Order: sequence, then C-alpha cells, then structure tokens
Amino acid sequence: QVQLVESGGDVVAPGSSLRLSCATSGLTPDYYAIGWFRQAPGKEREGVSCLGLSDSSTYYADSVKGRFTISRDVSENTVYLQMNGLKPEDTAVYYCAVRRKPLVLRNIWWLSPLYDNWGQGTQVSVSS
Repeated sequence: QVQLVESGGDVVAPGSSLRLSCATSGLTPDYYAIGWFRQAPGKEREGVSCLGLSDSSTYYADSVKGRFTISRDVSENTVYLQMNGLKPEDTAVYYCAVRRKPLVLRNIWWLSPLYDNWGQGTQVSVSS
C-alpha cells in the first residue's frame, strides 16, 4: 500500500526558506513521477513541481521557477521541495502525489487527476 507523508510546513516571514519532505512507502519501481501541489483557501489545487522517478526530469510552475527545487533521496525514500524566497502568495497546504503509469508529462504534469496517490498535506504560511 502506497503511503505519502508530508512534513516541514511552518509559519515564516517573507523571504524565508523552508524545506518540505514527502516520505514515501510502498512505491514499486514502476511508479513514474512524483509531484508537489498546493491549495490556498478559496483557490483550486495547483501544480508546483514534478520529478520523473526514472529519468529525474523536473518541472516547475512559472510562479516558483528559480525559487523552488525538487529533489529526491533514494536511500531515505523521501522527496523534498526546497523553497527559497518565500512570498505571501506561497501560503497554502502543500501536498505530494505519485503517478504510476508512464506518460509524457512535459506539458501536463500539473494536472492533479493524473496522480494516483496523495498525502495529507502540510501547511505553509508566509506572513509578516
């Protein structure tokens, strides 16, 4: 059974950094991609970043490009989202999700229905 557990969310000031973690278990080698999504109050869930698990390709939303970095520690079964230069508009619940089947994700990685399993989320609040 696949389990995803996010952690690392906090309340921080603008300009701060946070590193979110997504601890995974039950993933078999055929799982294809892992993504980070976020949902702010009153807004739709949006894709933040995605990592291809076979080729390590990475994708980012324009709003976070250059500030956020997705990475993976295979030995720890954990995927990270390093967030630098945080802004108030980054405030949201952040979720990680995995997709099992291969798919060309380049232009569609941000579509949440493509992902099969989700974590419970971790809250990030950016406020002065």
